Amino acid sequence: MSDMGWLVGPIIVAGPTLLGGTVVMAEGAPDYPERGRIWRLVQDFRVSFLGIAPTIARALMQYGDVEVARYDRSSLRIVASTGEPWNPDSWLWVFNTVGGARVPIINYSGGTEIGGGILTGTVLHPLKPCSFAGSCPGMGADVVDASGNPVPRGEVGELVMRVPSMGLTRGLWKEPERYLESYWKVIPGMWVHGDFASIDADGFWYVHGRSDDTIKVAGKRVGPAEIESVLLATGKVAEAAAIGTADEVKGQAVVCVCVAREAGPTLADELSQAVARKLGAPSGRARSCSLPICRRPAT
Repeated sequence: MSDMGWLVGPIIVAGPTLLGGTVVMAEGAPDYPERGRIWRLVQDFRVSFLGIAPTIARALMQYGDVEVARYDRSSLRIVASTGEPWNPDSWLWVFNTVGGARVPIINYSGGTEIGGGILTGTVLHPLKPCSFAGSCPGMGADVVDASGNPVPRGEVGELVMRVPSMGLTRGLWKEPERYLESYWKVIPGMWVHGDFASIDADGFWYVHGRSDDTIKVAGKRVGPAEIESVLLATGKVAEAAAIGTADEVKGQAVVCVCVAREAGPTLADELSQAVARKLGAPSGRARSCSLPICRRPAT
C-alpha cells in the first residue's frame, strides 16, 4: 500500500504490469468502511502479493485475529514490506495470523534517491522476525561507526554504501553541494543513508530507524523506533510515536504519543516505567518520558 509520491508507488504500478502481473488498486483506508477491508480485497481479488507497512499492521492488530479469520487469504504467497522498521509483535502477527505461518515476509529497504533497495529478503533465504536476508547485489552495503570502520556483529551503526549504486541519483535539483554534504561527506567516501542498522551473529541485517532522527537525552542517544517498540511490546497501546523536544536540563526530553487499547488513569505511568526499565533513565529517575494518551475514534 503506497502512494505516487515516492519510489514504491511508481514501482508498484510499472513493475508488475511490465512483468505481466495484475495490480489491485483500491483508494481509501485499509479499515474503512469495514475493519477487514484489506482482507476482503485479498479474498475477493485473490491477491497473491500483499504489500503492507508495519504501521498499517499495528493499526489492524487492534481489531483482533477474528477479524482476519473471517476472510479467505489462501491466495497469498508473499507479504512484502518497506519504508519503516518492524517491531517483533507486528511482524509475528502478520506472519502467524495473516499468513498462517506459511507466507514469507519479504523485507525491503532502500530509497527514492537510490532508485531501489539496499537490503532485502528473498523467498530462498531463512527468515527472522524484522530481518533482511542481506544486501542487494552491487550496493557495497556495510554498517560502520562514525569514522567509517565496520562495527562488530550485533552492534548498531550507520548503514552505508561503499560504491555508487546503478540507480543512484547524481544530485539534488540545483544544489550539487548540498547533495554532497548530505550523503557523501558525512563519512568521506561513503554514501550515508541516514538509517541505523546492525548485522547479527547469523548474518541477518536489521534497520533500527533513522539516524538523523536520533534523540539525545542527557548524553544518551536513542532512536524513536527503539522507544516505540518498547511501548508496543507492553500490549497496552495500538500505535505509538516518539519524538524529541527541547529540555533545559537534559538537552532533549522524550515525548510519546500513544493510541491506547484501553485508557486508564495509571497507563501513562506504566508506559513510562516500561521505557525506563528497558532503555534506562539517564537522569537516574524512573520517569523518563512524557506520554499523552489519545483514544482512537470509534469509527
